[in-house]
Amino acid sequence: MPREVRSARPADPGGQPVGPGEAAVPGHAGGTEAVDALRRIAFLLEWRGASPYRVRAFHAAADAARSLPPGPVEAAEARRLHGIGPVTAEVVAQASGGRTPTYLAELEDEAGEGARRAWETAEESEGDCHLHSDWSDGGRPIDEMAEAARTLGHRWAVLTDHSPRLTIAHGLSPDRLRRQLDEVAAVNARTTGFRLLTGIECDILEDGSLDQEDDLLRRLDLVVASVHSKLRSDPGPMTARMVAAVRNPHTDVLGHCTGRIVTGRGRPQSRFDAEAVFTACAEAGTAVEINCRPERRDPPDDLLLQAARAGCVFAVDTDAHAPEQLHWQSSGYARAVRARIAPDRLITTWPLARLLAWTAAATGGR
Repeated sequence: MPREVRSARPADPGGQPVGPGEAAVPGHAGGTEAVDALRRIAFLLEWRGASPYRVRAFHAAADAARSLPPGPVEAAEARRLHGIGPVTAEVVAQASGGRTPTYLAELEDEAGEGARRAWETAEESEGDCHLHSDWSDGGRPIDEMAEAARTLGHRWAVLTDHSPRLTIAHGLSPDRLRRQLDEVAAVNARTTGFRLLTGIECDILEDGSLDQEDDLLRRLDLVVASVHSKLRSDPGPMTARMVAAVRNPHTDVLGHCTGRIVTGRGRPQSRFDAEAVFTACAEAGTAVEINCRPERRDPPDDLLLQAARAGCVFAVDTDAHAPEQLHWQSSGYARAVRARIAPDRLITTWPLARLLAWTAAATGGR
């Protein structure tokens, strides 16, 4: 039975976020205004298709600006921080002094209404369904990834390290996954206002089955299923493989569906019957991931529109392997708005209780 997709998300309790996923810092108005302005500039640069390096520079400056003292900050003072240069220092000075930065105003005028709606949608983000730690191929410990997500203002995030067959990424054996469940419980025991959910990025095997024990999958809060092998299979076998996986009651999210890489030497997207796969996702209630990694941007725009027309729900995920990559999420929300996907169809805008009710509905309760 398909999972029910219920109505809109309630208002966020407490606090006022200063940007997509950015938690306000009490008594720190100057710093938070600067962070907000720098994040918004980074988002608008993404919206207009600027170089990823330029976008990254504004995110790095926003990270640095979090340590600024309250109140107005002169540009020269801001430039003493690593990661802040002449342009970003001027943004900090203007924003911390209570003014709209000139550069931000110019970008907003150029971007128009569509970008404003995309930013507002990004501000509704509650969590991220796909992040990695150093237990598999991520670069930082579990507690650091959780703290980074909490600091960004997420209410929840899902730890999705790889499954056993992906040995190149140090995939988790059943025993290691069991130990990780205990580690996640320990992280949650010392964290307030945020919950790290248990999960996995599970390989979709050639027959469409999932690369982990069923009993363990049943214990997890959320399962992302992705194809990582034989990406150049013929369309028929690839379609059957993917359809079987998204119909599996343990699967909650179909990860980076085409497997493409769009930077460097690149990798072509897998060939499959998109109508059949997305119809199966819609019928099963399996979300299609909007993967925000700059080298993936998966699915491509035409398939994103096709999935939207099929009636799918979506997870806007960073696939982050390091804390700073959690900022990539806003680009996925921009793509969702461009595809005219309503915010309520984005499971990463759902409160924790709703998300967990949705994942449990597929298996009769986990």
